[in-house]
Amino acid sequence: MNAWTKFWNWYENKILGSVIIIAIIQFIQIPHMIWNADLMLEAGYVSRVHPLIDWLLYGVDLIEIISIVNVGMIMFSLIKKRRATKTIKTIKKE
Repeated sequence: MNAWTKFWNWYENKILGSVIIIAIIQFIQIPHMIWNADLMLEAGYVSRVHPLIDWLLYGVDLIEIISIVNVGMIMFSLIKKRRATKTIKTIKKE
């Protein structure tokens, strides 16, 4: 078994953890969306209160990269598993 196959077998066993990571990242986005709306409306309730808060809430966008990569890996894993299942079913029919 090569390293690539070992990695995907390991990852498929850890998909629940990946989904939990995605959920946490999405929940972190809620304050960011409120901050962004406040910034666009120029209300000043959340945005421009303190530069550190603005920097942290702006930096949340970078965390989305993890979520995007993780979703891609989950999709690839599920497609790979579905193809393997179809192949097994085809072989059993013959």
